[in-house]
Order: sequence, then structure tokens, then C-alpha cells
Amino acid sequence: MRPLRFVHTMLFGVLVLYPCVLAAQDTTGSLADVAATAADTEGYQPISDSERFRWSVHSTIGPKSLGVGVFSAAWRTALNNPEEYGPHWGGYAKRYGVRLAGVATGNGIEAGVGKLWGEDPRYVHSIEGGTLLRIRHAAAMVFIARRRDGHRDLAYARYTAIVGNNFISNAWRPESENGVGAALTRAAVGFLGKFASNVIEEFWQDIHQKVQKRP
Repeated sequence: MRPLRFVHTMLFGVLVLYPCVLAAQDTTGSLADVAATAADTEGYQPISDSERFRWSVHSTIGPKSLGVGVFSAAWRTALNNPEEYGPHWGGYAKRYGVRLAGVATGNGIEAGVGKLWGEDPRYVHSIEGGTLLRIRHAAAMVFIARRRDGHRDLAYARYTAIVGNNFISNAWRPESENGVGAALTRAAVGFLGKFASNVIEEFWQDIHQKVQKRP
């Protein structure tokens, strides 16, 4: 194994597989229990097929996703990464399109695979107070999802989607980005991105309410 590929694989293992193993080894005190406060609330309604479809569409072309794509493509264009696309508007458009195609593929996989065993891809807000507790909850919800009966379990469809879409996207990425190591690195970054998205989702309502209260 090449040294760089080894580093990529180790990064993927530390950021993704290790938390999953911890959650699988010990249900008590695991990531599932961290996320329990909101997931165990009464009155949970399983996600319907139409809601699952809307989630997939909104997660792909909703304002948050499109906004992240604008920033991501601009940042990578400024760095000229990958070099094959070039530091110009044409390269920006290619980078934006590649990311959007990957996001659409990942969300489609998570929605479709999750339907097989009733995995709910929607984020569940914490009912606990305290910033650190809520951030911990957002981190746990990266790896945990609800099932049809509302119980918490490992989010296998999400793992499949994040890892799978990054390997599938090798088909349309330039040579410098279509290797195994690059796909594993993107997958690890994808889990980190999911955590960042969860944090924003967790605190977005608070931010929105504060803005509305301003004179």
C-alpha cells in the first residue's frame, strides 16, 4: 500500500469506523444513548414515502446544500483543486456540478437503501439544554438514525450513501481524484460535513428566533 493511501485509509478509520465500532459494542452509554433524548419522545411518526422523497430533493437542491456548493466550488477554484479543471469560471462550474452530482447520488442511496428497513434520514433535535450537550447530540446523530418504531440504531443507509457515492463519483472525477485513497478521504470529509450540517440544524431555530426578536 502506498504511504499516502495508507494515511487516507487510517484517516477514514479514525473519523468514521472507530465511532461506529464503539456504538455497536456498547448500547448503554453509546452514541445511541447520547441521541436518545429526542429519539425516544412519544408520538413519533415513521417517515412516509413522499416525505422521504421530499427529504432527498431538499437535501440535494435546498438552500443550505446549494449554498455550501457555492462556497465549496469557490474555495476549490481558488486553490485550483483539482488542477485538471483550471482556476476559471469553467473550472468553477465543473467543481460545482461534480459536487452536486455526488450529493444527489448520496441522498438517493440513503433514501432508497434506508427504505428497505425503515431508516429515517431526518435529523432529530435534542431536547436537552446546554450548548455542549446539543453539540454532542449533533455528533451522535451522524451515526444514528431512527427505525419505523422510533428506536435508535446505527445509520447503515447513511454509511452506505456517504462511502458509496464517493466511490461511484470516481467515474466522473479527473484522474487526480478518482483513486481509492481519494474516495476514502472524501468519505471521511463527508462524515465531518454531516456533523457540521447537524450542528447548523440543531441551532438554526435558535438563531432564527434571535434574529426575529431584533428590533
